[in-house]
Amino acid sequence: MAASKQTLLSYENSTRPELLAAYFRRIREDSENLCSPLQIEDYGIQTMPSVSPPKWHLAHTSWFFETMLLKPYLANYREHHTKFAELFNSYYDTIGVYHPRPQRGLLSRPTVKEVYAYRAYIDEQMSQLLAHTHHKQWPEIVRRTIIGANHEQQHQELLLTDIKHIFAYNPLRPVYCEPGYCERPQPTTSAADMKWIAIEGGIKSIGFGGDGFAYDNEGPRHKVYLNDYALASRPVTNAEFIEFISDGGYERPDYWLSDAWQKTLQQRWKAPLYWEKRDGQWWTMTLSGMQPVDKHAPVCHVSYYEAAAYARWAGVRLPTESEWENAAASLPVEGNFRDNLLLQPMAAPSEESAPNEPMQMFGDVWEWTQSPYTPYPGYCAESGPLGEYNGKFMSSQMVLRGGSCATPLDHIRPTYRNFFYPDERWQFSGFRLAKDV
Repeated sequence: MAASKQTLLSYENSTRPELLAAYFRRIREDSENLCSPLQIEDYGIQTMPSVSPPKWHLAHTSWFFETMLLKPYLANYREHHTKFAELFNSYYDTIGVYHPRPQRGLLSRPTVKEVYAYRAYIDEQMSQLLAHTHHKQWPEIVRRTIIGANHEQQHQELLLTDIKHIFAYNPLRPVYCEPGYCERPQPTTSAADMKWIAIEGGIKSIGFGGDGFAYDNEGPRHKVYLNDYALASRPVTNAEFIEFISDGGYERPDYWLSDAWQKTLQQRWKAPLYWEKRDGQWWTMTLSGMQPVDKHAPVCHVSYYEAAAYARWAGVRLPTESEWENAAASLPVEGNFRDNLLLQPMAAPSEESAPNEPMQMFGDVWEWTQSPYTPYPGYCAESGPLGEYNGKFMSSQMVLRGGSCATPLDHIRPTYRNFFYPDERWQFSGFRLAKDV
């Protein structure tokens, strides 16, 4: 199977040593399971600077545990390889130098076998550390282990998005979802009609403020004022986006932000990433290979620039992240996640039983908001290397919410803030509309 369907033990239980160790092992196994469909030649490919080779992801997540836990807290720890600290550090300037990100695909060594040996070594050393429950730094060991597990889950999603980009670059269009690893979704014949859900404004609270795990950028919880607004009941579909294309959406500069229009000209955008036309029909690359575009599924692999252009074409706008979170806060966290093993956005069911609530707020596609990724009032990044995890990126990026079909279910929550540059398209990103009322 491509990934475990087991959901996360409660945060409180995961602090119990035996359950914390089991949680750690399960996350580590998930990463290797996700690579099971790969051939040895797939592990070292890098198709653009934002994509990392699969073997780099496997090694970097191990480096994280080595650097953040084993070196500071396990007595007499010895590095597996002295150069791995440079090769697999991603961006932590407080730790030391690192290999340039655009050149990760130029490294034939260490071999895939050596990377898996590195993972096994780190797992064995971590099992020793997690047995030291009387360690004077045990609460911090627990905290960092949970951060490391969540960090690895982020890289599991990146593994899937990067594998898809690597396979799409290949004219053979390899198939990742071979039988036994994940399901091959069937095209849908209908989807729920898009409705406007009126949401009352006022003074609201957003941000994480409860028990359990959250990244530091999700807090502190704070007050915001929202005007009354309406939110689309579901994300924009492929059929609706095709209308935008057919109406000359990619040829009309008045729909586009200035930087966005220049990007469309430079990159020759004419459709979402991975789309191509064959005999008058749109096809797209999926992890199941090339498939006809499912017109009823949410549009996917579009940039913030494309989402904003569509919204302007439609005469409305994208939601702010505060509006999105306010609408999602009372909804159950359920949907089409990686656990379903579909690895592709699916249409909203037409027989939806809650017509007065937004659908598909979680799973299927990450949803662009119109909010820049900036710190919340009162945010303060912690000192040291973990302070570089989120805070240093609070510039020039846009917030996405809700998770996708490649996100583990136990990794998402209503307050989760994802962020990417506005021109990036290789993530499983879509959008829903909003408007003032």
